[in-house]
Amino acid sequence: MTMEKNIVISAKDITKIFRRGSEEVRAVDGVSFDAYAGEMVAITGPSGSGKTTLLNIIGCLDNPTSGALHVGDKSIFGGRRELSERELTRIRREMFGYVFQKFYLIPTLTVEENIMLPGAFYKAPGAKAVYEVMKMLCIERRLRHLPGELSGGEMQRVAVARALINGPKVILADEPTGNLDSRRTDEIRGILRDLTRQGITVVMVTHNLELAHSADRRLEIRDGKVHAA
Repeated sequence: MTMEKNIVISAKDITKIFRRGSEEVRAVDGVSFDAYAGEMVAITGPSGSGKTTLLNIIGCLDNPTSGALHVGDKSIFGGRRELSERELTRIRREMFGYVFQKFYLIPTLTVEENIMLPGAFYKAPGAKAVYEVMKMLCIERRLRHLPGELSGGEMQRVAVARALINGPKVILADEPTGNLDSRRTDEIRGILRDLTRQGITVVMVTHNLELAHSADRRLEIRDGKVHAA
């Protein structure tokens, strides 16, 4: 199932509570799981069940109300001391690549410039690195094109390339095929599967059960809790 038995993500009793006036909503309620190097984990469940909230916490984009999270050898939440925002930013850019349903490509930038964008906040990738990741995803011929000139599948490939450019250990994907037809969905599924063979951990939220069943493991979230899938 995994290339190595190294735990990359370890979540213990993660809980996230939102308060709306006097009402208390447990968006995530005591979730625990581990994810290994080279493993694909699918998180499924109905809308509003807490899937994206959990993904955001794993990716250090949101703080849990309680619980502990380790990424690699770093204690992110629930440790002896609280990490500064600067430390969290460094972990996000070094450990994670993010892929979203709506692509979030900047329309006035070329494909190459969109892929290089994370380097503006970290270490700028060289032209060779950009070309290699584009070649791996079969979009190298689109180097100078704008997002509006691409198909939906090509835009998602660009989004994946952008997520990979900093060499992350983990790809977090929120509905990565939600805007794609079945053919493009199969293409993205193949790409994500190829990444796990390189030792990258993929954690994705999806409503697509066929995509979920292609993962090594599926976590079903209902009312903020993990249920057997």
